[in-house]
Amino acid sequence: MRKYEVIFIIRSMEEEATNAVIDKFVKLIAAQGGTITKEERWGKRRLAYEIKKEAEGFYVLFYVTCEPACVAECDRVMKITDEILKHMIVRSDEKEEQE
Repeated sequence: MRKYEVIFIIRSMEEEATNAVIDKFVKLIAAQGGTITKEERWGKRRLAYEIKKEAEGFYVLFYVTCEPACVAECDRVMKITDEILKHMIVRSDEKEEQE
């Protein structure tokens, strides 16, 4: 099991729709055998530049412990989800392994 940080921006929508997208990824990670150790909802913020003709987005950050296959599936689903404007997944324990 490895530790990852998953950050994504959801297009500006109603609160219920935004929560549905977040729940979709919480369930996806759990179904793949991963666990979310911490979830931070940064809220709606103005984007530095327009992405897919959107000026604002809802930022969410997950701290996840899972296998690489789980991350690959999460990345694949985020790419095809229309509500996700941008996403990034980074391994957060790389620094600890190098020492």
